[in-house]
Amino acid sequence: MDITDFYDTFFEEAEELLADMERYLLELDVDEPDTEQLNAIFRAAHSIKGGAGTFGFDVLQRTTHLFENLLDHTRKGELKLRRDIVDIFLETKDMLSDQLNAYRNSDEPDQEAFERICETLQRLALEEIGQDLDGGASATPPPKAEPVAEAAPDKQPEEAKPADGEQRIVTLLNVGEKDRQLLVEELGQLGEVVSHQGDEQRYEVVLVSSDSDDDIEAVMCFIIDGDQFQIRPAASGQSEETADTPLVAGEGERVVTLLNVGEKDRQLLVEELGQLGEVVSQQGDEACYEVVLASSVSNDDIEAVMGFIIDAEQLHISPAGAASEAASAEKTAATPASVDAVKATDTPKPADKPVSRPTPKATNDDASKPARGKAKAKGPESSSIRVSVDKVDQIINLVGELIITQSMLDQTVSEMEGVADSALLNGMSLLQRNARDLQESVMSIRMIPMDFVFSRFPRVVRETAGKLGKEIELVTEGESTELDKSLTERIIDPLTHLVRNSLDHGIEPPDVREAAGKPRTGKLVLSAKHQGGNIVIEVIDDGAGLNRDRLLAKARENGLPVSDTMSDDEVWQLIFAPGFSTAKEVTDVSGRGVGMDVVKRNIQGMGGHVLIMSQPGEGTTIRIVLPLTLAILDGMSIKVGNEMFILPLSAVLESLQPAKEDLYAMAGDDVVLKVRDEYLPVVAVHEALDVPNAKTKLTETIAVIVQGEGRRYALLVDDLVGQQQVVVKNLETNYRKVPGVSAATILGDGSVALILDITGLHRLSRAKKEKRRPERELQSLEALTDKALET
Repeated sequence: MDITDFYDTFFEEAEELLADMERYLLELDVDEPDTEQLNAIFRAAHSIKGGAGTFGFDVLQRTTHLFENLLDHTRKGELKLRRDIVDIFLETKDMLSDQLNAYRNSDEPDQEAFERICETLQRLALEEIGQDLDGGASATPPPKAEPVAEAAPDKQPEEAKPADGEQRIVTLLNVGEKDRQLLVEELGQLGEVVSHQGDEQRYEVVLVSSDSDDDIEAVMCFIIDGDQFQIRPAASGQSEETADTPLVAGEGERVVTLLNVGEKDRQLLVEELGQLGEVVSQQGDEACYEVVLASSVSNDDIEAVMGFIIDAEQLHISPAGAASEAASAEKTAATPASVDAVKATDTPKPADKPVSRPTPKATNDDASKPARGKAKAKGPESSSIRVSVDKVDQIINLVGELIITQSMLDQTVSEMEGVADSALLNGMSLLQRNARDLQESVMSIRMIPMDFVFSRFPRVVRETAGKLGKEIELVTEGESTELDKSLTERIIDPLTHLVRNSLDHGIEPPDVREAAGKPRTGKLVLSAKHQGGNIVIEVIDDGAGLNRDRLLAKARENGLPVSDTMSDDEVWQLIFAPGFSTAKEVTDVSGRGVGMDVVKRNIQGMGGHVLIMSQPGEGTTIRIVLPLTLAILDGMSIKVGNEMFILPLSAVLESLQPAKEDLYAMAGDDVVLKVRDEYLPVVAVHEALDVPNAKTKLTETIAVIVQGEGRRYALLVDDLVGQQQVVVKNLETNYRKVPGVSAATILGDGSVALILDITGLHRLSRAKKEKRRPERELQSLEALTDKALET
């Protein structure tokens, strides 16, 4: 098997480990660090190092080795944490991420950056604990010790201090020689390998280590699959004298290994094996039970009998004599320190003599004791699988085509005259319901929690607050709220800019806050929630709020058309103007007036809008409203002239027939519609988009009340056709950007309909009216002149 097939899996798992590492580092209390958090950070580094070594990523392995050693000193209390040390750890994590990306792109990591971070880690170790990180352990695993049986009689091993920790047996199943060697070396990094022996089908390593089973599993799983190994205590169902030696089959005998088999099934299986031959010996526990069988029947016959009681993965049969030969050929000691486990004067037993063991009697007490090790052969099945995003997108596209086809069938059936077959109508209704259920299920696959986005900001807030000399607490709410993956990736940059802006311009320095009677520590809240068919993301700070007079003065200074009669909402929107900034000086955080206009443009590009609410002295809230997905939406079909358009159903509030007494002409060409004591700007769709053959008499049209960017409008259309689910097609990709239009879709009759952008349509309508205003004023002036001449 080509090991490169596992590259993507390693890269994905390493990214997750790095994300966990950053989260734990940011949560660490430097005064009283949590031991579990330190252990989790250490395990993440160790796991990445093991995988990097497996795939030959030397620079990544070397960096994680140094980092891991430093973390080991930290969790043992030898290195006292400080904020600047945590900053170095975070910098190291960033370096590991850069190296990982380099290997993912088949590039070599930056050697200069690698040497710099190694120097930083070494210097920190020398200054804080007075040790060289390579002094205690090398990045290259130590060489194996020679077998005790081959040691010269006059070369006695030195007395070594026994390793601390629990003795466990790690059993490897169907693992090749190279992987076995690598695994033994990796286990040697976790503790002391007392002995290891066996063959490719079954290989056992006796390990003394203080690390948990989870730590051991994390190392193993980067090299072999979970069902290729088991971990159990050395004393599990065995005496101390024989804990490190498995049952070995002699000539004409086989070792039948049962994995995760309960007591009753074990007894039944031993009885069945007794029918096939002679059961020489048996030992073990529920996790791993071994039976030595002397029989002339084939392995297939044995498997056929066992298959009626247990699953195939619960059974392993060693061929006759194989384990015996491997035991004599491969039994070694991993380190010099392990030699004291066997006396130097002992001589190994001949390999052709099987090790006889008393058959343990099964008791109720033994059966009731759960296995301490985690047997991987019959572990719980994974509740999730990794699937390429491209495959998910392909499924979504196919579902989109299915919905278009279903819409076409609906159109065809509706046009058929005299359809009285209820079976056809019921079938179409069922197809429509199933298509919608399928679409919702498929779309849910692409939905990921907002924690994917929010988890990036503790680091941003920490570093930005440090640069600004501010004390800021970050609070996140609604992390489980789900959003389409494509939108979560695109919202990160706009949200980062808004957060930095709140930290720099919104929240005051500690002294200023204290003078104003506020806590020295400012508060920044990131929240997400579902609202209708949208997701609402808010950035809330408890800073000084926006200054209306200062914004207006800066706008006039920049030559923007403003007036004192503007509403607060209109004034707040000025900060999204290109080049607009109220900062008194430019910093490396903000102040150039570049970015907020891009933020708004990017959010509008995702089909959303951004609102600002501010209260002087209390703080500012920036609200982003986005659709849950950009792939499929529920829409309302409207007709204007001979053209069909789609309105996002989430933006539609109501529809009505405008009465003459509710229409009011304003200055210029502006018209408003009075709806329950609220005056709404009227937007004639046919005028904004130049649609011919449309109704021009206002009282004959239908007013659709819609909402966009926090404002309400009355769109005048000819007719309402109905509601339907449509597949969104990007217009810019296939044509170009059209003002007032956000996307397109294919209708049931095969024609293309444009999906309207509510706010963009209003802006387009205003722009056209402004363009026509001088011409109308000139016409009005000519009319007045002619009338005066006639008089």
